[in-house]
Amino acid sequence: MNDLTKKEILLKGLFKQNPTFIIMLGLCSTLAITVSLENALGMGLATFFVLVISNLLISSLRKFIPDKARMPIFIVLIATTVSIISLFMEAYAPGLFAALGIYVPLIVVNCIIMGRAEAFAYKNTVGKSVLDGAAMGLGFTLSLSLIGTIREILGTSKLTLLGHTIISTHAPVIGILVLPPGAYLVMGLLLAIFRRLG
Repeated sequence: MNDLTKKEILLKGLFKQNPTFIIMLGLCSTLAITVSLENALGMGLATFFVLVISNLLISSLRKFIPDKARMPIFIVLIATTVSIISLFMEAYAPGLFAALGIYVPLIVVNCIIMGRAEAFAYKNTVGKSVLDGAAMGLGFTLSLSLIGTIREILGTSKLTLLGHTIISTHAPVIGILVLPPGAYLVMGLLLAIFRRLG
């Protein structure tokens, strides 16, 4: 893994190993919170910061972490990071924090976070680990945003962000897309498109 270039690490997180569409991790929160672009961006950015900070901590401490105790230590470091991000969101974005609900604390057990800690941060330098966390977090955020945008536009005929309407159409509303089955429909169609393109 040490021979990966910065460009390869970035492309891997965005496209080649996109957490949502290629390796299909973190689907619980993906399907649950992508009813709007705002929710999708909020969850994506929270996950982005947790990935970057936890990869930084794990890579920095990797030489001091005993191999047999690495998983519990990873969980403690990730849970601490999630707690900080959660408190920050609750203080500065209470509406978004309330909308995301239980899914913010559940970032601790998101397979993307633990997977990157085990597969990359524990084995690589701090710089590459931070870049890997940023790339995976950005790939996850873009995936969630794409799903949230499609569901919100087709399900409500508008797209809003921070209380402002960005897009408003007069197209017929497909109400099922903002309901739980809509998440599966949009996700399935996007997976088929990504598989076809890949």
